[in-house]
Amino acid sequence: MRKFFNFLLLLFVAAALWTAWALWLPVTPTEPKFVLLRPGWTTRHIARELKANGIIRSDVAFLAMHVLRGERTLKAGEYKFDSAANALTVRDRLTKGDIYVRTVTVPEGFNMFDIAQAVETAGLATSADFLNAARTDLFLVKDIDPDAKSLEGYLFPDTYDFTRTMSTHDMAAAMVRRFRKEATVLNLTSDVHRIVTMASIVEKETAVAAERPEVASVYYNRLNSNMVLAADPSVIYAALLNDRYRGTIYQSDLQFDSPYNTYKYAGLPPGPIANPGRAALDAAMHPAETQFLYFVADAQGHHRFARTLDEHNRNVAAYRHALASAQ
Repeated sequence: MRKFFNFLLLLFVAAALWTAWALWLPVTPTEPKFVLLRPGWTTRHIARELKANGIIRSDVAFLAMHVLRGERTLKAGEYKFDSAANALTVRDRLTKGDIYVRTVTVPEGFNMFDIAQAVETAGLATSADFLNAARTDLFLVKDIDPDAKSLEGYLFPDTYDFTRTMSTHDMAAAMVRRFRKEATVLNLTSDVHRIVTMASIVEKETAVAAERPEVASVYYNRLNSNMVLAADPSVIYAALLNDRYRGTIYQSDLQFDSPYNTYKYAGLPPGPIANPGRAALDAAMHPAETQFLYFVADAQGHHRFARTLDEHNRNVAAYRHALASAQ
């Protein structure tokens, strides 16, 4: 009988030591580990995934501990493990949903190609998958822009926190919701397609907020004068849409047959060429009252505006002289 009790005691001590090793002894990752736990996974599947990634020592002990501690749900998502933690701490993080978020920053003037690359760089999805959502999820804006060719123009510039369990549709929808919020603040309720298209051109033409109403006035004046807009950013966008942009504008780009080529076709392009911010949208809604028909850079980060072609040519000459002097 004494031997039996000694055996039981030895067994108890061994079990206690194993439990302490499996549950209380911290695991220290050699490098930051990212573990994605997908929605619908069972606790057993989650435990195995944690064990396979070296986050816990025993999936069996983790599963038993989770059952004994109650019915709190382990939340799906991506988790980052970069410091020592034992299985109990890991389980607490999973029940609280301490999910790792990835930041995507969309500056003013980014087009959907730029945003798709930012999403891919953040490790959230491939560029191709995001572009597919931007081109096909038109129902997100159909009520405000029935003529939308894509979500271009409505992926509002901001900093977003996304998780890897989100789809590209979810990400695009979040950006569109942000646009709708800003449109409400600006009282942008009519002629949305035209305003956003104009705002996208204004956004790409100047980074100086104070100049945007004047830039908008130039393009509205050209429209009213039946002149082509001749907006370089639209030529670049035409090249991007056709996978032919080479980092600069060539003569062949100016002749390229695309409705987005505003050197070749009069009027606004078929849709936005980028995603404008608040200042550009406001400028498109409230352009300055001018007679300007031209503008050119002044080599100091601003622009010079002109009413006539002769005045514009003098401004262009001054710009070239300033560049030559700087060199």
